[in-house]
Amino acid sequence: MTGGRGKGAWLAWARREVGLLAALLALAVGVRTFLAIADEVSEGETRRLDLALLLALRAHGDPSRPLGPAWLTTAAMDVTALGSVAVLSLMVLFVAGLFAALRRWREAGLLLLAAGGGVALSQGLKALFGRPRPDASLQLVEAINASFPSGHAMLSAVVWLTLGALTARFVTRRRVKVFALAGAATVTVLVGISRVYLGVHWPSDVLAGWSLGGAWALAWWLAAQAVDRRWPVPSDPPQLAGEGDRRDGGGGAARTPAAPS
Repeated sequence: MTGGRGKGAWLAWARREVGLLAALLALAVGVRTFLAIADEVSEGETRRLDLALLLALRAHGDPSRPLGPAWLTTAAMDVTALGSVAVLSLMVLFVAGLFAALRRWREAGLLLLAAGGGVALSQGLKALFGRPRPDASLQLVEAINASFPSGHAMLSAVVWLTLGALTARFVTRRRVKVFALAGAATVTVLVGISRVYLGVHWPSDVLAGWSLGGAWALAWWLAAQAVDRRWPVPSDPPQLAGEGDRRDGGGGAARTPAAPS
């Protein structure tokens, strides 16, 4: 029995360490990809391909008319709002408040720091690169500030992936963890695609935003793992641990009602 428990603990440790190494590798790949794209954008090497991809989504001879039915444009506008600063801010504040109500201070702080830092980083990089957006004839919605990197793509990656990772921390079933992370990644991808379809970002803007946003979210997840290792906390919130006692009147096990005679 002791040997079985020791083997199980070793396997759990191995899986955890492999997961951390994979996260570090993904973080490095994300940062490296962003830097490579930024270098190509600075030299103007991506413009021809960016423009070709944008025009491929427009009717031949009429760059102001997107491919597909009218409802697709409306749907793209709805999806793109999921990466806007206003919508993401409301989500972050609501979820952080929920974590605070549950006394999950680490999760609330992680979400606020990741999102706030992501906004600051995105705006700083836009000011640094100052890349113009696509021509106004290609834009189906109004857009402000510089184009590189895509703030919608980057911030949706930061917020949605962080929310997916936090959700995975509260569940034990692997398929639920996978669903939460896959759902977050799907929303992130759709938001980025919508920015290109609506003509307000070059494809390289979106790819750079995904790369850096994913890396930023991973960096905060790794920071949370390091804090958890240094200062572990109980898996259940303190106020939830005694709810069973309160429902039972403080008597421990719940009373079973007598069967009718």
